[in-house]
Amino acid sequence: MHSEEDPNTMKTKRRLIAPLALALAATIGLAACAQGGAAPENTSAAEATGQLTYAIASDPSSLNPINVSDRWGLTVTNLVYSPLARVEADGTVVNELADSIEPAEDGLSVTVTLKDGLKWSDGEPLTADDVVFTYTNKAVRENGNADLLYVGDQPITAEATDERTVVFHLPSVSAAALSNIATETYIIPEHVYGDVTDFSVTELDPIAVGSGPYKLTEYERGQYLTFEANENYYGEAPKIPELTLRIVTDANTVKTALQTGEVDASFATPDQITELEGAGLNVYPYAEGRVAYLGLNAAKLTDPKVRQAIFFALDRDEINTGAFLSDDYYENAYTILPPSNAFATEDVEKYEQDVDASAALLEEAGVSDLSFTLAYAGADPAQTTEATLIQQQLKDAGITVELAGIEPAAVFEEIQKGADSQYDAFLGGYIMGQDPDAYSLLYRTGASANYFSYSNPATDALFDQGAVELDPDARKEIYADLQAQIAEDAVVFPLADNLKILAVNPRIGGVEDAKLVPIYTFENFGLLTEQ
Repeated sequence: MHSEEDPNTMKTKRRLIAPLALALAATIGLAACAQGGAAPENTSAAEATGQLTYAIASDPSSLNPINVSDRWGLTVTNLVYSPLARVEADGTVVNELADSIEPAEDGLSVTVTLKDGLKWSDGEPLTADDVVFTYTNKAVRENGNADLLYVGDQPITAEATDERTVVFHLPSVSAAALSNIATETYIIPEHVYGDVTDFSVTELDPIAVGSGPYKLTEYERGQYLTFEANENYYGEAPKIPELTLRIVTDANTVKTALQTGEVDASFATPDQITELEGAGLNVYPYAEGRVAYLGLNAAKLTDPKVRQAIFFALDRDEINTGAFLSDDYYENAYTILPPSNAFATEDVEKYEQDVDASAALLEEAGVSDLSFTLAYAGADPAQTTEATLIQQQLKDAGITVELAGIEPAAVFEEIQKGADSQYDAFLGGYIMGQDPDAYSLLYRTGASANYFSYSNPATDALFDQGAVELDPDARKEIYADLQAQIAEDAVVFPLADNLKILAVNPRIGGVEDAKLVPIYTFENFGLLTEQ
């Protein structure tokens, strides 16, 4: 997942539930909105414009549904395209393009029947062939997002048996695969993209033919994306027909725009809440099941003892309180899974601060005067605070850290170079959902989002075992061992599962109906209203 948004915030895995799959416990908690104060300037509850402006922190890293994985790219994708199904906060399945989803008794296939009369935004029919086309191209490893469509080294395949029916064939029974089929796969039109030979690109042309509630009408890089209602949308027509995502990188500028009514909604930071509420904004804190973390580049910091020494020198509580203000807005994280995850365990090395242990490990490793470079999203207030506190804490332990505050996407583009990267460490955050197999994208050897350059055959084997284990208790034990192994290898220092905080102009209603969710902000922007 990314950035703020980190390119690894990416990859929310919100999954299909099937009889052979584990039931998912969603972690989204929506706090009651707080209201008060005068309405923001230039706005009125009675003013109806037919427009909604939402401030986002950066350009999307990708506008290609086949490989998109960053927060803002996925937000756009969720507006323009549709998946087969979604999983709600209570664990129930809500079908989108699918009318029904039926796993076979033998666990080796899943049959999806599409809704009748589906159309693309250009009026062409949406059929089973489009679904097969999408999954076939996503399963190509070179396209960059295929990992979860494999069981072992064999891909899940899709077959259209008629215009509305798709049968997914599994190479073997797999608890994870049954849910992975519906994981963040947005269907694209074969009649538009059938001649594309390379789906590893970050944009498709044209990019506006989809089946979601909105159509993308204009994209001015670095400034805005505009959308209008899709008249061929299969669901309820958007209540606000025009939507703008305005790109505003500075948090203080966002706050001012919210206060003046120049934007209707955006994320805020904990220290801004009182001021925004005083200006009349409604504020909604909610959980995403996110892990904010410090990552180490194992291709450069190769000695596990050195990595462990770095972690023992850190004070997690101080970092989290500095970044997120108070524990009202975060929960400490100790493993690769967020603490709310049903598979999370605390039976791991937590690396509670121990400067003596840090010094002893460095001595064992024969390392003195350790120094390294830490990259982070320079415009992100939380990451800036985290980076500064990490630098200070490690300085007290005799470790020198050079800070590099850069663009979020640039952090992950550079860190992917492994041993050739100019950075030894990085700050990030990811949202991978409830099924722990999804975290293999980050920690399996050679996986598509393994920014840590991490490789351990023991970890890979545990991911293999967990993916195919159907017994829930046995599966939980496997993933507990896996979390402990990755903690011991010390490539990631989990910090917190921090709440997102959305500020909304009081002229905008329908927030509960639109549903605050991880990554996309709203499950369906089209259900927001003017009031």
